[in-house]
Order: sequence, then C-alpha cells, then structure tokens
Amino acid sequence: MTEYYAGTADVAVIGAGHAGVEAALACARLGCKTVLFTISNDAVANMPCNPSIGGTGKGQLVFEIDALGGEMGRAADKVMLQDRTLNSSKGPAVQSKRIQADRRRYQEVMKKTIEHTDGLLLVQAEIIEVRADFSDALPRVTQVVTRLGAKWDVKAVIVCSGTYLDSRVIIGDVMYSSGPDGMHAAVGLTESLKNLGLRFFRFKTGTPPRIDAKTIDYSQLERQDGEKHLRPYSPDTDEADLQNRPNLPCYVAYTNEETHRIIRENISRSPLYSGEIKGIGPRYCPSIEDKVMRFPDKTRHQLFVEPTGEGSEEMYLQGFSSSMPADVQLKMLRSMKGFEHAETMRTAYAIEYDCIDSTQLYPTLEFKTVSGLFGAGQFNGTSGYEEAAAQGLIAGINAAMKIKGRPALSLTRDSSYIGTLIDDLVTKGTGEPYRMMTSRSEFRLLLRQDNADVRLSEIGHQIGLLTDERYAKFLKKRAMTEAEEARLTSTVLSPSAELNAMLEAAGEPPVKTGIRLSELLKRPSITYEMLSCVDSKRPSLPDDVIFTAVTDIKYEGYIKKQLAEAKRFEKLEKRRLPADIDYKNIRGLSLEAAQKLDLRKPQSIGEASRISGVSPADIAVLLIWLDAQKNMARAELDED
Repeated sequence: MTEYYAGTADVAVIGAGHAGVEAALACARLGCKTVLFTISNDAVANMPCNPSIGGTGKGQLVFEIDALGGEMGRAADKVMLQDRTLNSSKGPAVQSKRIQADRRRYQEVMKKTIEHTDGLLLVQAEIIEVRADFSDALPRVTQVVTRLGAKWDVKAVIVCSGTYLDSRVIIGDVMYSSGPDGMHAAVGLTESLKNLGLRFFRFKTGTPPRIDAKTIDYSQLERQDGEKHLRPYSPDTDEADLQNRPNLPCYVAYTNEETHRIIRENISRSPLYSGEIKGIGPRYCPSIEDKVMRFPDKTRHQLFVEPTGEGSEEMYLQGFSSSMPADVQLKMLRSMKGFEHAETMRTAYAIEYDCIDSTQLYPTLEFKTVSGLFGAGQFNGTSGYEEAAAQGLIAGINAAMKIKGRPALSLTRDSSYIGTLIDDLVTKGTGEPYRMMTSRSEFRLLLRQDNADVRLSEIGHQIGLLTDERYAKFLKKRAMTEAEEARLTSTVLSPSAELNAMLEAAGEPPVKTGIRLSELLKRPSITYEMLSCVDSKRPSLPDDVIFTAVTDIKYEGYIKKQLAEAKRFEKLEKRRLPADIDYKNIRGLSLEAAQKLDLRKPQSIGEASRISGVSPADIAVLLIWLDAQKNMARAELDED
C-alpha cells in the first residue's frame, strides 16, 4: 500500500455511529478541527437494531446529553413516530421517555447537522492503524492511516467503532465477515490498537427480523398507541412542531407453544447452543431461542411490532432476536397469530465484534496508557444508542479540553446517569454488553429525567456547548420552579367545606387547622390538579415546571436522604490517590486488592471502593496510608 499525506486535524473520530457523531460535534463546536471517519457516509447515525430513542434509564441519558449541549435529543424530537413514558404508573425516579424514531430521517438529520458544522469534515474511509510517538514514557497518538494509505496527523483520536471491529455475522451455520446492516467489517484496527497495548474482549449482540407490514394481520394483535402532549427531549424543540409529528401505533404480539416447539426441535442448529458463537451476549436482551430454553415453564413471550419509518413497510419485531437458520426463523415467525402469512424483509442475525476492557480508561474516557487516545460506545463494551451517544459526548468534550489545555470533565455517580455509566465501566468493567437501567443508580431519585437540566446545564454552558440562548431558557425555568416551590411551601389554607370535600373524595382525612399546600401535596392521594379548586392564586405554569416542583415537594424527605448520602460519597471522591502508588508495598492491603488497584490506578478513594475485590477493610488501610503520607509531608515541611 502506498501511503500519502492527506491532512492535519486536531481530532480524528473513528466511526460515525451515535458515539462518533456526538464526539465529533462536541470537538468541532469547542473549536477543534475535527475529521470524522466512517466506513460509509450512508451509515451515519445508523440504527441497525431497534428504531427507538430512550427507554428505562436510557431516556434519562438522552435528557442529560441534551442538558450538556449534545445533539441526540434534538434529532430524536424531529423524527418521532410515537411517544410514550415508560413506568408512568410508578414513581418519578423510574419514569423514562421513549420514542419510536424514523430511522432514515434520523440519519438524514444527523448527517445534515454534521455537514453544516464548522470545523468538521466527514470522510468515508476505513481507519486501519493508529500511530503513536513512543519517545516519552507515555505513548502519544500522532496519526491515523486509512486502508487507501491516507495519513492524517492528529493530536487526539476517539475510537467509536461500534460493532464493526473484526465483526462476524452469524445466521445458523452461515457465518461471514460483515458489519451491521450489510456494511463491511473493520479489519486491521484491532491489531493496531493491540500493538499500542490495549486489551480486548469479544462480545456478541443480535437483532430481530424486519417484517413486511402488508403481510401482518393486525386484527390478531393488540394495538398500542402513543401518548400525546409529552415533554420533548430538548427545550430547543418547538412543541407545536412536536404535535404535528405522526403518532403511529405499535402492536403487541406473543409467541406460543408451537413457536416454542419449533425452537426446541431445532435448537441443535442454533449457533448459540452449538458453540459456534464465542462472544458474550447481553444478559438483558437475550435471543428468543435463549428465552425459550431458559424459561421452559413459560407458555408465551411478549413481542412488540414497531414501525421503522413513516414511509417504510418494514416493521421491527422487538423481542424476537435470533441467530437461528433463516428457514427456522420463518417457521417460528409464521407459527404466531397475525404472522401466518408474514414475509421477512431482513433476516435476524447475531454479530460478534471486538471491544476493549473498559477498566483501561480514565473517567474522562482517555486511555491510561496512551495519551490522546479515547474510546466511546460499544467499543467500550456497552450496548445501546443512548449509552454510546453519552460516552461520545464526554470523550469529545475531554479530547477538546486536552487540546485546549482546559480542565477535563469527569461526571460523578450522584450527578448523572452518564457519570454512573462511565464509573461502572472504568471501575468495575463489564463482562457482557453493558446496558443502562435505573436500578444501576443508587441516586436515582436525584437523577430524574425532569431535572437533568438542573443538574447539568451549568456544566454544559461553562464548557461552551450549551448556547447562551439555551442557558437563558434553563435559568427562566429554574426560577419559575423555585418560585412555585416557595409559594406552595408558604401558602397556608384555612379549613373549609370545599377543602375537606376534596380531601374526602380523595380518601384523605379532613383538616381542622390551617395547612400548607406543600403538606397537602405530600399526601399520597393528592395531586397538584386536585388542589386547583382551593388554590385560587395559582399561576399559569408550563407542565415541566409543575412536575419538577411537585416532585421535589412530594419526595422531599427521600431526596434529603439521598443528598446526605451524596455528601458522604463526595468526601470519598475528594480523597485523591497519587497516580504513582505502588500498592504492593502498602502493608495491610489484601493481595487481590493490591493487584486490582495496581492494574486500575483509581484516582480517588471513592473510585477504589467500587472496584470488585477491594473490601471495606482495604479502603480503611488506604485511608490510614493517605493520612500517614500527609503527616510525613507536614513533618518534612516543619523540618525545613
């Protein structure tokens, strides 16, 4: 291969999936000349799996991305086909927005945004090598090379390779080198990165078939309509435009005993059970054959039929992921009610790919062993568009901060789901594709989707990604929320027939003395709307302001407890650990803890405490050691 000099950039982003798009936009918007490489310009921001944005835990990530100045929320609002709030019957801590998205329009919106961003160049090229300067103790990235021999000099590289690295598609006994959606695999980059000292895993994921909508009998399925008048992901979205988006229905279908019989009779042909698939798959999104074999007592499994686009006849069969042979897939499909005459437009497949051991990363998503090299998305071992976009945004911010000589951004567990996601990756690692869920956060009542702007807008504005106009919107909303909370807390109602009648209708005891509106709201059965009949001075406020104000008041006691826990957490995070500690020489540490700490190089006591194999007793030893080091330093100063 003949190499040639192609250009110079501050940052090279490898891969233009959801992580790469956010990373590249962040870098360019922060003033770094950025080149974004993709195997195909037609695959920018592709949705090779489910045509949706958000979901449990994931919706919170999208709101956080938007609050920091990222792009995913704005794009999702523009391409919404259906809008729902998951867990709406439960508490606000676990409620999550999820939209069905027009996958092709989403790509068009993102590609257009990239093409019209100053300082950002989109290039269709496969990167096969990342080069570094080894003259210093810590190698530093200097160059990327394409398969056609183009060399780009760069100061930072962000790898967002998705499921393309040495990827292999598997359908029954048919296996071939391929990326998702028929794109070709990225071959060679893994070996180059291994030469830089990176450790790799082999993971696996999969996707369901796409069904021709005209061949489905919807009369046999349960219709599932979306909700209306929901809050957009981004305040930049014109809500009038949002109301004009289509509200396409989804449908609920079920497997049955016949489906399960077909699966059991053909399980020997499943590469998942024959041992042909070596990669580790996602625990929370198993294939249909895996579900049937693992839960033999279940007579049916629920599936969701979802549109992939406003003008497309392809329907996505959520929950029917499979790597079974194509002929078996068709028998399985046609065994279900409503699918007796169904035709498959895209066959389901499993895909194996290379990803890194994420404990090699700092919380900034820069590699500990290679300066200027960052990782984001499924390359880091996660699954899902939202997890990828969140990491891409943080990696992009920190690559730009490094180049600009500005402080890096590390989000904490108590500040965001993004912080929780990254902390889990870099401290605990992951032995399977990582998926964000609300249960992963011990601070989930603080990290609601409705207050993402309160938690992160200040940071987004200080960094320079959140515009002054957008920041002003946030300040206005925050002021209205605080004013309404203050009014509800200070307004006292006297006992009245009308008030007690309302309480009786709600199943609540009457009041005999004056009572604050906030105290009434804390009663389980009382809603803000119910109080309108006795709250004559109520101002007219946006729904999102009311929701946040009421939630803060209703859950005040629980919120205070989590804030106190966050304060204790913060103290451990502030106890910094030197990077050059030789943990093997600290007396009292267990051998396992010393080995894990030496490998992970945690930056704080808090981070060390979350590493598997490091016990509370080991943390106590570290705290004693830190205090002893501080006392020694003071003694040396006194002697001088």
